Amino acid sequence: MVECFSRKFSSPSTPMNLLDRLTASTRHIALFTAMLATCGSLFFSEVLRWIPCELCWHQRILMYPLALILFVGIIIDDRRVHLYGLPLALAGIAVSLYHYLEVLKVLPPSPCLGSVPCSFDYLTPILTGPWSFIKIPFLALVAFSIIAIMLGNYALAGAPAIAAHARRLATISAVVIVLVNIAGFYLLGVFIRL
Repeated sequence: MVECFSRKFSSPSTPMNLLDRLTASTRHIALFTAMLATCGSLFFSEVLRWIPCELCWHQRILMYPLALILFVGIIIDDRRVHLYGLPLALAGIAVSLYHYLEVLKVLPPSPCLGSVPCSFDYLTPILTGPWSFIKIPFLALVAFSIIAIMLGNYALAGAPAIAAHARRLATISAVVIVLVNIAGFYLLGVFIRL
């Protein structure tokens, strides 16, 4: 399989570079992330008995099919799996970002119909100090972002060879965006506590 990607993304005389190796495993990284997020959410609700709020359910509705879509896409070797998974991942980013900002009390609380308010966070008593910016919606935001980046990179990998520079730029930009978001949310959490 690696040889197939090596022939597809680089000339036969050159070894696979890091970007080609990443591209060869993007679907698998996205699947691992989706399965980890799915198992994590089930662990929170079924083992720890944490009741999910309404926005948590919306994020689960977007994450659970992602794990199934990516799994089936890898099994049947569907080269268009990004067409099915990327819209779900982008919608998940939007919902989890909204939920995260609500938990941080940047946005006013939405009227949730469930028994747990959407602004409640179970991790607050556990993670304190410099790690207090990590909330459950933040974990979902990171998972959806990783999946979107991996599927976006996979979509660009099928582009013509002239798009190799665009693929490198997109990968570097995506990593920088994730790091800036993590730093920004950390600083936002610090300033809100002050």
